Amino acid sequence: MIKLFVGLGNPGTEYEATRHNAGFWWIDALSRELKAPLALDKTCFGQVARLSIGGHSVWLLKPLTFMNLSGKSVGALARFFKIAPEEILVAHDELDIVPGQVKLKFGGSHAGHNGLRDLHAQLGTGDYWRLRLGIGHPGVKAEVINWVLKKPSPEHRSAIDDCIDRCLKAIPDLLSGHIEKATMTIHTSQPPRVKPPRKMDVED
Repeated sequence: MIKLFVGLGNPGTEYEATRHNAGFWWIDALSRELKAPLALDKTCFGQVARLSIGGHSVWLLKPLTFMNLSGKSVGALARFFKIAPEEILVAHDELDIVPGQVKLKFGGSHAGHNGLRDLHAQLGTGDYWRLRLGIGHPGVKAEVINWVLKKPSPEHRSAIDDCIDRCLKAIPDLLSGHIEKATMTIHTSQPPRVKPPRKMDVED
């Protein structure tokens, strides 16, 4: 079962609505769904909620270390409460998936994502669960940094929000350890693809 749910992003109002904060949007939605308010915990370098479900402790975590040091926060909480990497699910923005689409994946490389890169380093492994929330790709590698640190279009933000709502339906199965069933819930009934930007057609 998943014992630690993490949403990646950058703290601060200037980053709040940017694509790189899709993981924050997800963990905030999960916090509301479970009625588990997040509160600052300096020992974990982030906002934390702890609740008991089925006799087991479950944690929600929003690292406030900035994206590139996400592993510092996750590692601190996981080590203190003895949570194994395979019991951790990390929600993050994913360039290679279009807005409105999402994939649940276990293990693998960090694929250049700086938040996952630091998680790999701090946990000593890539064997944790990832909820990959599609934000689309600008079509040009040189524009990636600019893309992730800007707000999505209203159409794309709506698609991402709908995707987050669908993912919440899988939470009971993730909590009970029925990962295959949770995966089916997340991967099925996906909406039509939101049109990605054309190559070189990057937002201002």
